[in-house]
Amino acid sequence: MIKSFLITASLSIFLFSSQQIVLVVANDMNSSSAKLECYEGSNKVFETMSVNLGKNGLGWGAESREFQKNPDEALKYEGDKKAPAGIFSLSAIFGYAPKSNYKMPYLYAEKNLICVDDTNSNFYNQIIMAQGDEKSFEYMRRNDVQYKTGIVVDYNKKSARGRGSCIFMHIERAPKSPTVGCTSMSEKDIKKIAGWLDKKKNPVLVQIPKKSSKKVLKLYPQLKNSELLK
Repeated sequence: MIKSFLITASLSIFLFSSQQIVLVVANDMNSSSAKLECYEGSNKVFETMSVNLGKNGLGWGAESREFQKNPDEALKYEGDKKAPAGIFSLSAIFGYAPKSNYKMPYLYAEKNLICVDDTNSNFYNQIIMAQGDEKSFEYMRRNDVQYKTGIVVDYNKKSARGRGSCIFMHIERAPKSPTVGCTSMSEKDIKKIAGWLDKKKNPVLVQIPKKSSKKVLKLYPQLKNSELLK
């Protein structure tokens, strides 16, 4: 039997009523780096952090209807090496440790746990136990520390074909090293965020270019004191 954890989260989650917000703001859609702040209500929780985005910057995600996009701005697609811009639920923590005491669902990255990025697969954009016939996927237990601690981003929750898959927040390969679509940071910082997140508080990732600051403030007025949105 396949043991699966669908990246698709319950549609009953209300993104705009979140008590915990991970805010990532890039200078523009072409930026491969950004700044991150964490908020619980209107309170900033940690010092501002530096993060890495996709090598080719940002692309508007499959779930980004709230934002006005310029005609020349890219959408997020599979393999484009862009991180998704938009608002997304954070649904689980994953890592190399067999057990955890996080306040989020936890996925143990055992040897055969994979995330499927084959756009033709029925398991596209899902984390499952490998069956042996998958054509394109990535292992959740890598030969490096990048997935030692990570956070599942509920991107493309309807698994729209070709709009991107397997989006996470995880440990950076090296400082200032861009990703192929995820958001990465130091191990110290990802551990802080993972330990703070609480499923009961409906945590979300708000990841945007600076120009979308006004729209975010309308959706989340509790972020009015954020330096990143000024």
